[in-house]
Amino acid sequence: MKITGVRTHVLEARLSQPFAYSRAWYDTRSAMIVEITTDEGLIGWGECYGPARMTAAVVASVAPWLIGADPLHTDVLWREIYARLRDHGQKGVVIQGLSGIDIALWDIKGRRFGVPVHQLLGGPLRTEVQAYATGLYRRKSGDPLKYLAEEAAGYAAEGFAAVKLKVGFGVEEDAAVTRAVRDAIGPDVALMVDANHAYDAVAAIRLGRMIETHDIGWFEERVRPDAIDDYCELRRCSSVPIAGCEVLTRRQSFIPWLTRGAVDIVQPDVTKVGGISEQRRIAWMAYDFGVKYVGHGWNTALGVAADLQMASAFPDADLVEFIGGSPYVDGILEEPFALDEDGWLAIPSRPGLGVTIAREKLARYTPDVAPLFA
Repeated sequence: MKITGVRTHVLEARLSQPFAYSRAWYDTRSAMIVEITTDEGLIGWGECYGPARMTAAVVASVAPWLIGADPLHTDVLWREIYARLRDHGQKGVVIQGLSGIDIALWDIKGRRFGVPVHQLLGGPLRTEVQAYATGLYRRKSGDPLKYLAEEAAGYAAEGFAAVKLKVGFGVEEDAAVTRAVRDAIGPDVALMVDANHAYDAVAAIRLGRMIETHDIGWFEERVRPDAIDDYCELRRCSSVPIAGCEVLTRRQSFIPWLTRGAVDIVQPDVTKVGGISEQRRIAWMAYDFGVKYVGHGWNTALGVAADLQMASAFPDADLVEFIGGSPYVDGILEEPFALDEDGWLAIPSRPGLGVTIAREKLARYTPDVAPLFA
């Protein structure tokens, strides 16, 4: 089997209303997915995190190296692409572009052998996984104490057993909102918070102490993502577990964070770190250090599918991030993911990633589809 074509799909969708996390406002969501075709008619799909047109340019540059190659040689192709680009980008958009390619190759591999990716990874250890709801962003109008509490209560009513709140808008406001959300969801739904590296260490410690009585599952990205010394200090003096590392790429970047004990929960993103090939290495490395692995997943349905396949094959992967209502999660598949009444997602068991892209739905969000490179 040989690769015959590579195509990128840049997705864009206008939001019904703008929202914010601590660092920026959004009125549009964009994403970029990769389609790889073969001479046997098999097609694989992957996703690249990051600026959509930049990662599309990376994939377009790499595409000529893939034509004629055997898509089953995932490790060979990963190393070849990385080696040819090592002098130009050992992280960032280069590895993000490689991530989408690698995920698509694993999708093809599973389809070729007629098995889901988790079986190729040695699973399944589980056939379903608990989803946690990501949302709870700030809006242009209204009282966040009210609308965030109502939104969180809605997630709990849908069956989610865990929700993640965006903080980073000032220590006092964050503490008040956290209290309101906890009151809205009750004591039995897990609550995590995410500052998106808004704070310095002093403010992060203060907020952590103010909210620790609300049974916080983890405090994510308290400070800037290159401040490893601050993370170590935060972990030393905080009773709330520390989560981070979602911005890192390649397994080598995670080594100092694990060896120095900087985080309790490590959050690599499969669409960013180098795809499934690299995600599995990072997850097992974290496991050896006794650090919990929970994949970061602010992605499309393809990223969710890859996370679910990983969760099926990895021992302590008992949570998956899920963005309900996203057009790129609910709106591009033939059969959308189904959350059961207790907040569990079934691991797709069909070949490859286990999902099927609906091209007619995809077309709604693709103002920029690159020509097929063949």
